[in-house]
Order: sequence, then structure tokens, then C-alpha cells
Amino acid sequence: MPASARHILVNDESKCLDLKKQIDSGETTFEAVARDHSLCPSGVKGGDLGTFNKGDMVPEFDKVVFNDEVGVVHGPVQTQFGFHLLEVTKRD
Repeated sequence: MPASARHILVNDESKCLDLKKQIDSGETTFEAVARDHSLCPSGVKGGDLGTFNKGDMVPEFDKVVFNDEVGVVHGPVQTQFGFHLLEVTKRD
């Protein structure tokens, strides 16, 4: 069951929460926040991670991407890389 998602990676949980608040309030878009703040190279693509299968990403991603609501910004999700905001864009 493949899925598509995008994410924003930052070092700090409080920054992650603040960015989520800005997106949820409509102050800015997910893509703009990803381009301006994400530490991941995917930030230049608005955080787009493309399509992947369960097991391709870290377990913390899989838990959200393959179980939680599509089209909603989830997080902060902590991994060994930092704190993420995740949005599932498609799940088959």
C-alpha cells in the first residue's frame, strides 16, 4: 500500500509547534514553511517526499503516514533526525 507525504524537519520541538500553528491558522502554507525552515533537502520541493511503501522510512513516519488522516498536518513527530511535521498527501 504506497503513500505520498511531505514533511518539514527542524531541530527543536517548540519551533515545530510554532510552525504548525502558522500553517493551521492559514498564516502561511506547508510548502512555504518547508522551503524556509526545513533542514531536509526535500524542503526545496515544499517538503515533498514522493511515493513510498511501508518500511521505506523510519518507523515513526510509517506510524503516521500509514495510519493517520490524509490531508492533515501531523506532529511534531520525533525521530533520530529531529522533529517533523508530516502531511500525508495520498494513500492507496
